Amino acid sequence: VQLVESGGETVQVGGSLTLSCAVSRYTYSRLCIAWFRQAPGKEREGVAVRGVSTYVAVAVRDRFAVSEDKGQNLFNLQLNNLSPDDSAIYYCAASKTACSGHGSVPTERFEYWGQGTQVTVS
Repeated sequence: VQLVESGGETVQVGGSLTLSCAVSRYTYSRLCIAWFRQAPGKEREGVAVRGVSTYVAVAVRDRFAVSEDKGQNLFNLQLNNLSPDDSAIYYCAASKTACSGHGSVPTERFEYWGQGTQVTVS
């Protein structure tokens, strides 16, 4: 499984971004796939996960949303009304083991990770 994130950049407070995770070398629909983020000095935290269902973390679900382009094997994260607290490296992660997508999934659950994409809000 190969994961490549894109879309991170520097935006102003209140701005929006769409991050994309391109999946290759495995059947996209069979994966449990997720977005995490990690700010400097903080632990990596889950943002969203797609399994049988899709879950977005409570702290961001009024501003963030996920979407998919199954034809292009893309797992997208739409970020709206961004604040400086959203500044972080955003990572895409995947597991070949199925997940429900009904709640958050810990980092250790995922065996494949992308290199991350930097989001800076200033």
